[in-house]
Amino acid sequence: MVADRPRRAPRGGGHRGVGPVGLRRAGRLRELVVAGVADSFGMALGWTILVLLAVAHGGLAEAALYNAAMLLGVVLSAPVTGRLSRRYAGRTLLRGAAGTEILLRVGALAGLIAGLPPWLIALTVTAMHVAAWVGFAAMRAEVAAVDARPRSMTRYALAIAAIEAAGTGLAALLPVGPAGHPTGWVLGAVFVAYAGALIPTIISSRRARMTPLGAARGTMPARILGYAVGHPAARRVRAGHRRDPGRRTARRPLVSPRLLVAGGGIMLLASGPTLLAVPLTDELHGRAWVAGVAVAFSLGCLLATVAVEAIGTMRLPAVLRWSLWGLAMLVGWIGAPLHAVSVLIAQFLAGMSQTAFEGDMDALVAGEAPRDGVTTALAYSASVRALGGAAAVKVLPLVVTAQAIDRAVSALIAVLGVGALTFWVVTSMPRPHRRVAPATD
Repeated sequence: MVADRPRRAPRGGGHRGVGPVGLRRAGRLRELVVAGVADSFGMALGWTILVLLAVAHGGLAEAALYNAAMLLGVVLSAPVTGRLSRRYAGRTLLRGAAGTEILLRVGALAGLIAGLPPWLIALTVTAMHVAAWVGFAAMRAEVAAVDARPRSMTRYALAIAAIEAAGTGLAALLPVGPAGHPTGWVLGAVFVAYAGALIPTIISSRRARMTPLGAARGTMPARILGYAVGHPAARRVRAGHRRDPGRRTARRPLVSPRLLVAGGGIMLLASGPTLLAVPLTDELHGRAWVAGVAVAFSLGCLLATVAVEAIGTMRLPAVLRWSLWGLAMLVGWIGAPLHAVSVLIAQFLAGMSQTAFEGDMDALVAGEAPRDGVTTALAYSASVRALGGAAAVKVLPLVVTAQAIDRAVSALIAVLGVGALTFWVVTSMPRPHRRVAPATD
């Protein structure tokens, strides 16, 4: 009788990519990406129609009200996510968030068409984005439960960023009636796409891995793969330090405040021109170039995975990596007033860099968070980025005109570059060790 030949272990050790959900890692990642893409396309389509309809009804003031309501929802989603993720498993969280968001999406758009008061629409928009960002954090936690490397997190982020441009462009091209919104079967198709885009998320939730105690099966932390925050020497010191068993220590925060401040600061300094690309392009070079700007951003998103892997091999500290992404988001805008091609180049670089930055930050946050706090940590990560971007969008038009955007960008590059260089010097300097005085009799 011939003995069975021992099976060769998979590369990298450990188990093959088959988890308790019965799918290989790659298959589960594809399922999550498809669900995220469908959701983002429907959201971009419906939200663009809602904003354009708001402009038609009440001008920029009403559109600004709904955008402010959206921001409020993003901010409120972080504590709501933390509370819910401690009580419900990922399956329940995803289903509940998606089901709630479906009702609110239909209610907000239908209410605006029916002529309900703007304050009521704004409240609905706030609740809708609370549910949306709770679900978004839960989906990213599921991605991290399968593979928390920056490559996977960035791939998920770039797929969403790229498809949003398609949804926005399609919404702008749809025929509208006298009231400023699509009519007939086109309007019905919009409602179906806007609400039905969340169905794949509900389906994928059946195989959710996250529980209130963490992933059902251990995640692949980013720190194991060399993407941790601190300096390698500092990590070795922390690893070798033994805690006194008799000493009680406070529970560490889910996310390092330093990381949150750094992530929000990068968005504050670097994201303004990118988020204002449509009005800037319209004022500088005309409406004909707006579609090209959206395409350039999407093409840049496709290179984000390659870019984050290339920078990851350099083993740079996290905040320094993020500063490089911020500089790349800004540098193309220096030549924006000169020619429209410069704006296309700027948005191409911004699409690559912003998507890489978001994926890199989410991977690091997921890897550093405790197992029972990944979903909450990712919610706070997205929340601070949204706050930084919103502040940039609010402040930049107040201090500079479109024709002077190159000078503002040059100043922002200088501030961000000096900050990155200062951080590099401070973190690279050897820290003096405290000498222990010899014991005396």
